[in-house]
Amino acid sequence: MNKPRFSITHKDPQLLKLISETEQKILAIWAIECAERVLPYFENMFPQDKRPRNALETLQTWIETGEFKMSVIRKASLDSHRAAREVGDDNPARSAARAAGQAVATAHVPRHAYGPAIYAQQAIFRASPPEEAEKRASKERDWQYNRLVKLRSRIN
Repeated sequence: MNKPRFSITHKDPQLLKLISETEQKILAIWAIECAERVLPYFENMFPQDKRPRNALETLQTWIETGEFKMSVIRKASLDSHRAAREVGDDNPARSAARAAGQAVATAHVPRHAYGPAIYAQQAIFRASPPEEAEKRASKERDWQYNRLVKLRSRIN
C-alpha cells in the first residue's frame, strides 16, 4: 500500500489565527522547537552537514540579542534549503532541513513560523508507517498548537 502524499498546501485556520496573534519572538522560540523535534531525521542521515542546525542557531542568536542582519538570516535560510534539495527525494530528512530553513526566516517575517510546523508534520508523516502516518502527523499538529498556547501564556 502506497502512503498518500502529505501536502504542505494545507492551511490550518486555527493554527494560522493563533500565529497571527502571537508576538514575533515567541513565534521564533516555537519555530525552533518545531524544527528541533524533527531535526534528528536530517542529522542522523547527514551528521557532518550543519546547515540546518546553523539555521536554528542563527535564529536563537536573534532571539537572544535582537540583532537582525538580513544577509545573515537569508544565508542561513537558503543554506538549509540547499541542504534539503541535496537530500534528493522527499523523505523525513528533507522535510527536517526545510523546517529549519523556514524557522530562521521567522526573524524576518513572523508568518514564516508556520513553515517549520508544517514541515515538521510532513517529516513525521514521511517517517511513519503508512497506517500510522496521518495519526502521527495529527498528533504533532496538536502538540504544536498546545505548545504555542503554552508559550503565549507564559509570556502574557
